[in-house]
Amino acid sequence: MRHPLRLLPLLPAMLLPLAGCATGPGLEARLFPFIGRSEGDLVAAFGVPVRTYQADDRKFLQYEELHTAIQPAGPYWYPPYGRFGPIFPPAPSYIQRVCEITFTLRHARVESFTFRGDGCR
Repeated sequence: MRHPLRLLPLLPAMLLPLAGCATGPGLEARLFPFIGRSEGDLVAAFGVPVRTYQADDRKFLQYEELHTAIQPAGPYWYPPYGRFGPIFPPAPSYIQRVCEITFTLRHARVESFTFRGDGCR
């Protein structure tokens, strides 16, 4: 008979995919309350934009969010010694994720927003 606690070391690996499910509201839900707010309120909340552009009676304010994440090497098993000596697992790598958020203002009020990038969450 197999002991039921033999799978205990695998528990963190099994729960890791579920950790990403427990997040708060999405980016769109967090940005939507700024529709209709003034430019001053927007700058007070997000800081000075990275870029601004004026076209006709509209103004565009762009913000960037940068996130650095560690990408694990993977769930590979390596034997302690290979044909030519010890085999070491590959090192984790760093990934930089970017999210560009652009607010459109008309008459100094937020009219709409768009976002793009792989770091928008």
